[in-house]
Amino acid sequence: MENQITSKKFASAIARFLDDNKALDIIILNVSNVCSLSDYFIIATGTSTPHVRGLTETVRKKIKDIFKRLPIGEEKEQQNKWNLLDYGEVVVHIMRSEQREMYKIEKFWSHALILDRKDWEEESKEYAKYEG
Repeated sequence: MENQITSKKFASAIARFLDDNKALDIIILNVSNVCSLSDYFIIATGTSTPHVRGLTETVRKKIKDIFKRLPIGEEKEQQNKWNLLDYGEVVVHIMRSEQREMYKIEKFWSHALILDRKDWEEESKEYAKYEG
């Protein structure tokens, strides 16, 4: 498909893929004004170790298949409590609820803007066809 899209659309597509695979509490933080390394952070919760691993693998595969991109950095915690996929302008954090509560990334980046769910759903509606 298309390789050149805005970072907002890219982040929105990733959020949609996570949502389609039952990730919980998905938040997109626009960190472009407060971080020089990335434009968006996506934070999502997996309900179990296999779920976190599955979400991570699904995002990685869909981004590779649809956008022909691989992460420039990847951190997979051995017990799959917190996995990270770094696509440069978008960094994806997939965490178990315990780690999310402990590290409180949203609070650390509280000065970043939260992209409203309706906005990212609208921005990514063309990727709904890739469900499953």
